[in-house]
Amino acid sequence: MFFLCGSCVVSTEFGLILIGLFLVAMLYSSVGHGGGSGYLAVLSLTSYGTMEAEWLKQYAWSLNLIVAGIAFWHYQRAGHHLPKLTLPFVAASIPLAVLGGYMRVGGEIYDVILSIALLWAAWRLLSVRDEGGVGVMGYPSTATALPIGGAIGLASGITGVGGGIFLSPVLMLKKWATPKAAAATAALFIWLNSAAGLAGASLSGQIELDFGVLGSFAVVVMLGGFLGSRLGADVAPQRMVRRLLVAVLVIAATNRILAEIGRASCRERV
Repeated sequence: MFFLCGSCVVSTEFGLILIGLFLVAMLYSSVGHGGGSGYLAVLSLTSYGTMEAEWLKQYAWSLNLIVAGIAFWHYQRAGHHLPKLTLPFVAASIPLAVLGGYMRVGGEIYDVILSIALLWAAWRLLSVRDEGGVGVMGYPSTATALPIGGAIGLASGITGVGGGIFLSPVLMLKKWATPKAAAATAALFIWLNSAAGLAGASLSGQIELDFGVLGSFAVVVMLGGFLGSRLGADVAPQRMVRRLLVAVLVIAATNRILAEIGRASCRERV
């Protein structure tokens, strides 16, 4: 079944992909995230799931640049960004994200490990009492922030996610930031890691973007990112932002498990 979209004929599957990407962008951007893990999951559950990991990662990074950029603009404009908090994390993450993007890494076990980590983070956030953003204990030391940022940056480059989905829970569980300050830092962190991952992949000759496909994806995530980040930065109270983040973590973990099941089914049919 097909329908017209401008001058292009678009399949029903492609239309559903666009809807999925829009919803991912709207939800993730509301908590300052780019949505990389969600984009990878949506694409992996469709015919695009047969593509190599390197192909999928470049689209996740590209869409992250759009949505995380919009999210950061909204949170920065609302006065939630704290440069002193962000700097040590990104200083370590950028070079290691380049390295991770340069590497060619596969492995089915990765999705299982990542899903467990995301669910653990969601559980930890649910177990922490919400005190309306009160109780922030101050910035982490540089010696603490650098290895955390570096490890997440390397993972971002290897997997194609921006890393904010790991950084945000750490910032709040350690009481280094309120939910909205964490969202602002995560948005910039994701944008820089995604750019670094693309740079690393480009250096190793892995970039093969179809700008026709990317253009369609970009339009819907731009709309979703604008709506979601406006909700998170200007409208939602701190408690709602935390609950949204928990929902994001659970959805991301579930999506990655479903994506791996889908790929396993495809391999069995071959």
